[in-house]
Amino acid sequence: MKKILTLVLVSALGGIFTLGAYKIFLEKEQPVVVAAEPIEPAFLPTNNVNAFLNDEDAPDFTLAAENTVNAVVHVKNVTLSSGQFTLQDLFSGRNSQRAQMGTGSGVIINADGYIITNNHVIKNAHELSVTLNNNKTYVAELIGADPKTDIALLKIDADEDLPFVTFADSDNAKIGEWVLAVGNPFNLTSTVTAGIISAKSRDLSGTSRQSFIQTDAAVNPGNSGGALVNTEGQLVGINTAISSQTGSYVGYSFAVPSNIARKVIEDIMEYGNVQNGILGIQGGALNSIMAEKIGVSDTEGVYIDSVIEDSGAEKAGVQKGDIIKEIDNIKISKFSDLTGHLNTKRPDDVVNLKVLRDGESRTIPVTLARNETFTLPLVGRVKNAKSSDLKRFKASNGVKITALNSQYAEYWKKNGIEEGCIITSINDVKIKSVDDIQNALKNSNSEALRIELINTNGEKERYNFR
Repeated sequence: MKKILTLVLVSALGGIFTLGAYKIFLEKEQPVVVAAEPIEPAFLPTNNVNAFLNDEDAPDFTLAAENTVNAVVHVKNVTLSSGQFTLQDLFSGRNSQRAQMGTGSGVIINADGYIITNNHVIKNAHELSVTLNNNKTYVAELIGADPKTDIALLKIDADEDLPFVTFADSDNAKIGEWVLAVGNPFNLTSTVTAGIISAKSRDLSGTSRQSFIQTDAAVNPGNSGGALVNTEGQLVGINTAISSQTGSYVGYSFAVPSNIARKVIEDIMEYGNVQNGILGIQGGALNSIMAEKIGVSDTEGVYIDSVIEDSGAEKAGVQKGDIIKEIDNIKISKFSDLTGHLNTKRPDDVVNLKVLRDGESRTIPVTLARNETFTLPLVGRVKNAKSSDLKRFKASNGVKITALNSQYAEYWKKNGIEEGCIITSINDVKIKSVDDIQNALKNSNSEALRIELINTNGEKERYNFR
């Protein structure tokens, strides 16, 4: 028993000496922790809710939402679609057309009842109606539409002055600025969501023809044609599209800038159609690969590859190889920056281009011209003909082919049709300008294309395409 007690004692003493030696010679000194009142850190973590909810810093959307909700309407579009023809339809003599209902949103822009919406909201409409936020419903008249910008203008006759939204200058909208999206997603009327402007001059087509404002405010089917407003309740854009694989919102939405929308509806009201001012250049946006290819150091701007004959750019002295850096003091980084600004202009408007030429910066005022070119299906690019062009082919009217469609160029050349030949008639309509071509195609009741032109031998030929 004594031996056991002795071993226990020796073990205990050994442990004490070992622990003491570790504490004295090996263990690093640790600070003493004293319980106290929590100290406010010098920094705020990103998930600190109190930092965002500070009354002085948090944006107030209430007034903007209240004003905008009353000026955003629910648009209903009844279209007639041809369903499958059944035996029952045959025996009963019924028409196979069926009525389909589509819905979207719109924005009242003045007290008289003019409303902006998207062209795709009212496309192929048989009947149009508009329901206000006070649940009053009116029959709507389509004043005009522009498929290119996806903007349409409606009119309702109300028995009172209507609340409306005023336009903001979308050029002054800043990336990171708070915005509200107001509309009727999934038929849920008067819905308001908030987000920020994520990007500007966004092109979804890959053709540099579009210039959307991108936002992360939630937008879903039914929001189309609704308002994107700033915190003051001013119209920044018309909600138009979402980027999604599911058909519903996944974080990205796009709006037509208010400056473009306003210009389109003003043209429709004054002229009946959209007046496009043409700069007259062809080229592409710069990047590292393009810059290295053409031997320049700039990676931002629009490189001019060619200047169109008789255009405003040519008359102003713009040259191939120039790099557009600014237009009207707006920085140009990509082609959609340029097209977005030009979409707010009309023929005879003057724009100031800041270009880089041989390493030197210069400003060139350019008077925009009317559109004198058009891409004709199957044929290629055509433009209004000069009197000398017509005289060469002994033609009294027509438009000149400037570039053949690459897919059918060999076919045309085999038949004696080359660049410079004159097209005199489209679908039996006499052609004097590219505007006549567009009207002939738009007013045709057939999908067939009938072209009359003069070949290189001065002979008139007709081609029928179905």
